[in-house]
Amino acid sequence: MNRHEVDPLVNALLYEGYLLYPYRPSVKNRQRWSFGGLYPPSYTEGRPGSDASAMQTQCLVRGPGHVRLTVTVRFLQVVARRVGRLETSVSDWPVDPSVPVRFVESLQVGDLVLQAWQEAIERQVVLEDACLRDLAVAVPFGFGPSAEREPLRDPTGAVVGLFERQQRRLDGRVGLSAEALDSQLFRITVRIENRTEFPTGGAADVDRDELLLHAFASTHTVLEVKEGVFLSLLDPPESCRTLAAECRNEGAWPVLIGGEWEADTMLSSPIILYDNPKVAAESPGDLFDATEIDEILTLRIQTLSDEEKRMMAALDDRGRALLARTESLARERLMELHGTLRDVGPVESDSGATRKG
Repeated sequence: MNRHEVDPLVNALLYEGYLLYPYRPSVKNRQRWSFGGLYPPSYTEGRPGSDASAMQTQCLVRGPGHVRLTVTVRFLQVVARRVGRLETSVSDWPVDPSVPVRFVESLQVGDLVLQAWQEAIERQVVLEDACLRDLAVAVPFGFGPSAEREPLRDPTGAVVGLFERQQRRLDGRVGLSAEALDSQLFRITVRIENRTEFPTGGAADVDRDELLLHAFASTHTVLEVKEGVFLSLLDPPESCRTLAAECRNEGAWPVLIGGEWEADTMLSSPIILYDNPKVAAESPGDLFDATEIDEILTLRIQTLSDEEKRMMAALDDRGRALLARTESLARERLMELHGTLRDVGPVESDSGATRKG
């Protein structure tokens, strides 16, 4: 697998929507939003719409029965971050339990106003080196609940507050199977299910912030084969067009990754892509709001007021890094975002004639 092609692309998709324009706590940013959310079945059952508890990828692999398949499922787990203010500042950490802590919406520490917020941590589930012949497995996984605290120190070094991060328990299952269509062609199915318990109490309205803590956010699947090749579902060989059309993908869009002559890796994303996509070379880094570079977002960040920039910097490490990178962006790099004309290859018309796009 071509890691230098795959990893930047998957990371860009994984954090799509992690920070919402314009990158500071406001009405627009009070709630995390991302593609590829998988929610507990107790919530999705009986609620038709965009929220789902499962995602399915189906694709075609050409090769002998001993082809080996590795599947990597990646998603974000949302973590609740609370801000606590100590009634009395202290010098030692951990704080003595007798010191009162009051949880607040925000706390000014030095020049930063630190907010109660939602963060995210990356999760990964890997099923390695499975043989396609007679493949049918279901692998459960889980991530336990936890809580941790981080001291907040003022410029003198005194502990004046704390961050408390809480994550809920997540449970899921990855099902993996291969159906032999002939001696050299297989249909692969990967099904990801959120099986987390979430008591709804029969209420019509559910606390969305609490629900997100029990969800898989921005779920993606990377498939790799050895001694075999994936077939494009967007432009399959003529002999496999019907079989490609019969592949059932739910909340997922599988495309080839790597290059024109490489077909050992497939990315199944909740975002519609073309085969062999790439992060634009002109991009100076993650914007968290687009899979392509975006001049308007960069300019909008640069026009934030000083107070808005302080709020953005206090949001989290990723927001702070984005602000620093944008602030230091040279004019020449900014102009590169203004637009690039790329070569367009030949396209075959319906009549069979080849024309330039």
